[in-house]
This record gives sequence, structure tokens and C-alpha cells, in this order.
Amino acid sequence: MAALGWLTPRRRSATARSVLAGEASAEAARKSSQEVEDASAAAAEPVFPVLGDDRAAAFFDLDNTVMQGAALFHFGRGLYKRKFFETRDLAKFAWQQAWFRLAGVEDPEHMQEARDSALSIVKGHRVAELQSIGEEIYDEYMAERIWPGTRALAQAHLDAGQKVWLVTAAPVEIATVIARRLGLTGALGTVAESVGGVYTGKLVGEPLHGPAKAEAVRALASAEGLDLGRCAAYSDSHNDIPMLSLVGHPYAINPDSKLRKHARRLEWRLRDYRTGRKAAKVGIPAAAGVGAVAGGTAAAIALHRRRR
Repeated sequence: MAALGWLTPRRRSATARSVLAGEASAEAARKSSQEVEDASAAAAEPVFPVLGDDRAAAFFDLDNTVMQGAALFHFGRGLYKRKFFETRDLAKFAWQQAWFRLAGVEDPEHMQEARDSALSIVKGHRVAELQSIGEEIYDEYMAERIWPGTRALAQAHLDAGQKVWLVTAAPVEIATVIARRLGLTGALGTVAESVGGVYTGKLVGEPLHGPAKAEAVRALASAEGLDLGRCAAYSDSHNDIPMLSLVGHPYAINPDSKLRKHARRLEWRLRDYRTGRKAAKVGIPAAAGVGAVAGGTAAAIALHRRRR
């Protein structure tokens, strides 16, 4: 029996190693199974956008989706630089832009005031003149504010052979300049009335905002022979839920709180290219632009207080 005593430790050691080996094997099997499931899920999820699907297109909101801030404000800065209006008007634009950025949402009243201001400023000017100036203003104020992440999403659709449209409440002339400079197909925007190539200071219909965007997308899709169920739409604002709800692939980009909640409830895809503190998340300008906006905003606040 003594001669067999040496077997006991070996048996205990072997048993411990067996348990360890069994556990390791089970863990490897579990991981392997999970990898297979993950691979199957990835394979089941269709690649999007679909290459060569000419009945699909993408529709992108502009302000705070493609570009940080409001296009109309940046356009106003450019016009002020060119002596189109006075300092008090710039203060009004700055106040409206500050509200848009700090609130992180589109306020209908402030947007209406901004549009009215812009219309009064361009009244009597030629359309061709504003289009030419728009090219310069894009380089001066807008190019550096394009969100790279959203730009990449648009490029993915273009690379798949699909058309990509901006859909915005900004004037169609500004939107068209931005779309062309980004290599997009075109733009749907608010149309200002002109007679003989000169702005009258009135709109054709109403601003392209909220439900009007959805109607524009629906009309364009019909004219282009698109299947909206195969199309995608991108926006940061809950005001664009009607447009996002039209398509089969809605995306919430840099979403405001209402759109974020709505998107999560409906399991829409979300992308957020903002970083840092809350101030950065609502688009506070980088150091290079703080002075200009802060100065204008301070003037606007002072003006507002004097009027009270």
C-alpha cells in the first residue's frame, strides 16, 4: 500500500488540472459560440448604404447636422462685413444665434425673426450678387464648421452611387452653395421671391421648416422615382421628425433632447459628433469665433435691456 501512496498526490493534482482544463474548455466554447453569434448577426445586418441602389437617396438637414451653428447667421456675418446692414442688425443676428446655440433647439419665433431680418436685408439686391457673395462667405465662415462625421456619412451615400440632398430652412441660394462645395447633389431650401432677378423681400410660400421639409422630400422623391423606404434622412432637431419618419433609415445626428428620446424609443440610429462639456455639445464657437459672437451677443443683450 505504501508503494501506492505516491499515486494519491498525482491523482489529486491530475483532478485539479482536469477541472482547470474543463473550465478552460467550457470558457473557450462559450467565447467561440458568442463569436459565431456575433458574426451571424453582423452578416444578417445588411450593408448600408446599398451599393448601386439608384432608388435610394439621402436627405440631410443643415444647421447643426452638417454644419455647426446656423447657416443664416454665418451668412449674416458675411453680409455685415460687406456693409449690407448696420451694427444694430448684427446684434440682432448675434442674439438669435446665441439663443440657437445655447438652447440647442430651433425656436420658431427666433427663426422667424432671423428670416424677416434676412429678407429685409437682401430686398432690392440681385440674386446673382448674393449667390456670388455666398461663395465667399462659405470659405470665410462655413467651411471650417462642417462636421467631419456627417460629411463622411454623406460621402458614403455618394460612393454607393446615391444622390444626396440638403434639406434646410436656410435660403436655397445659401444651401445650394454649401451643397455644391461639399460635392452633394443639390439642396432644398426656403425660396425668397424675386422679380427680374431682384429680391422683393418676400417668401414664396412659407419657410422650409418642420412638416414643410417632409413635403419637399416627398415631392422630390416622387419626381426622382425614389423609394422612401430605402432612403435615409439625417437631422439634429425634433422639428424634423416628420422628415425622418418618411424614410426607412432615419438617423439622429447631434440630437436635441426631444429627438434623442424619440430616436431611442423607436430604435433609430444615433450619431453624436460633439465632444466635451455641455457648452461644446450645443455648439459654442471655438476660440477663434468667440470674440465676434460674444461681442455681438453682449450688444444685443444691452439693446434688449434698453428696450425694456
